[in-house]
Amino acid sequence: MRGKLLIIGFGPGSFQHITERAREALQESDVIIGYNTYVDLIRGLLTDQEIVRTGMTEEVSRAIEAVRQAELGKKVAVISSGDAGVYGMAGLVYEVLVQKGWREADGVEVEVIPGISAINSCASLLGAPVMHDACTISLSDHLTPWELIARRIEAAGMGDFIVALYNPRSGKRTRQIVEAQQILLNYRSADTPVGLVKSAYRDRQSVVLTTLGEMLEHDIGMLTTVIIGNTSTFVYDGKMITPRGYQRKYTLDKAEQPIKANERLKEEHEPWALHGGLSERQSSVLKQEASGSNSLELAMQAVTLLAERGVVNTKAVDAPVSNPYDTMPAILEIAVSPGVGNKKLTAKQLTALMAAAGDEGEIEYTPHHYVLLRVLTKEPDQVVSQLEAAGLLVQPIGDVVQVKACDFCNGEKTQSIAEAEEIAARFAGLAVPKELKIGFAGCAMACYGSAHEDIAVIYRRGKFDLFLGGKTIGRNAHAAQPVAEGIPADELVDTVGRVLAEYKEKGHPDERFHKFFKRIGAVAGYHHNEHVPAVTVDTVCGD
Repeated sequence: MRGKLLIIGFGPGSFQHITERAREALQESDVIIGYNTYVDLIRGLLTDQEIVRTGMTEEVSRAIEAVRQAELGKKVAVISSGDAGVYGMAGLVYEVLVQKGWREADGVEVEVIPGISAINSCASLLGAPVMHDACTISLSDHLTPWELIARRIEAAGMGDFIVALYNPRSGKRTRQIVEAQQILLNYRSADTPVGLVKSAYRDRQSVVLTTLGEMLEHDIGMLTTVIIGNTSTFVYDGKMITPRGYQRKYTLDKAEQPIKANERLKEEHEPWALHGGLSERQSSVLKQEASGSNSLELAMQAVTLLAERGVVNTKAVDAPVSNPYDTMPAILEIAVSPGVGNKKLTAKQLTALMAAAGDEGEIEYTPHHYVLLRVLTKEPDQVVSQLEAAGLLVQPIGDVVQVKACDFCNGEKTQSIAEAEEIAARFAGLAVPKELKIGFAGCAMACYGSAHEDIAVIYRRGKFDLFLGGKTIGRNAHAAQPVAEGIPADELVDTVGRVLAEYKEKGHPDERFHKFFKRIGAVAGYHHNEHVPAVTVDTVCGD
């Protein structure tokens, strides 16, 4: 009978975190081989299996015994806490098998069953410290020379890796954690956040947040995992957090708000908005409710405001929690153009754009009637103000609405410029499921490819035609479908608003508008057609 080795990682130790396959493997085994503490942790899952238990540092003998028992035709479970392939028994068992000339085809069967490693279980208790490049380093020199371990710590410090230290200190081995701290202090601040997690998800669990400079002031032993943050890791509200990147990218929510802040939530100003809006009656009710607030609440609000401004120092209110992202370097990404329909940049505007980019920024040409500016800055408002002072139009990018207008025949056809600018003012920057472009043409010639955009508005004979669902790129690129003709100017903006509102409400995340239009079948009363007849233009200039 062919034996089998089941190399099991059972996670941090709590039954809730042991995988179903690990439980099954324990049940089907004839023999359980493991370190004394590990056997005790899973004893509640065992029945009548034979148990072979050894002390610490006897990993090799356990691996040899496991292979011997399997060669006798038994199913042998070799247990490790965490993951058996991360400082566990999997590697040692394979080493023993290799030395014996084992071949998978005719040797004992081997199955490695993964578990939750300490870096993952401990990170979950600390917050989110392992969100960027990380490494695990065992400080145990029982099987690895300390000189090699020290070089790896040095490399991790140089590379600014998040570091998880396993087996940091034992009763006899105490200097390694001290030397590890000294090495890492050469590369990162003493204030670098450090998490010390002992016996994660076990009865005697302990979680301590400290710093690289003060970590040795706390109890650290063999059951402790030490997670040391990188140079961007911070602590917020008791949680250790590492950002996904060293720089955060952001754009503008909206360059301008055409409606005053205290009026913006009224539905008569934003009939397309999906927050539901506040009617005059609802606003009145809220004012009445606010006026009914008791004096204590109003007083606390006043004290809180004064405390936030530093006017008073009091323990009556909680101190405001600072946002660590406010001090992180940030890349501002914005779309910059000379205007909705203007395609000409002046020397003054080019100078302002170059000054905003500086030596380290980027200016990228795009086919969307704007240039993309990327600049590292902590003062985005100042950058935007300087560009706007030069007469440039600044808009957000990303999954927002953008308006692409023609040049209105170099500004000679002015009849519809006002509507194009109003659409840009009302909708440019509106968050939608996927980036959406509104093409606007000042005549039926539809220059600049407007009819192929997600939404197209084309001025013709004093009124406007509406097209929906275009696709500008790909082998199956196609024009948008004509859905309405002769829309009066005073109805145009609300019509576009209704289309955008329905897309914002019902569109799936990352679903492009043309796919949404096809899936849903009708948007704002306009129906999708699989086969669209060609649009006939009966005049040379399109008017």
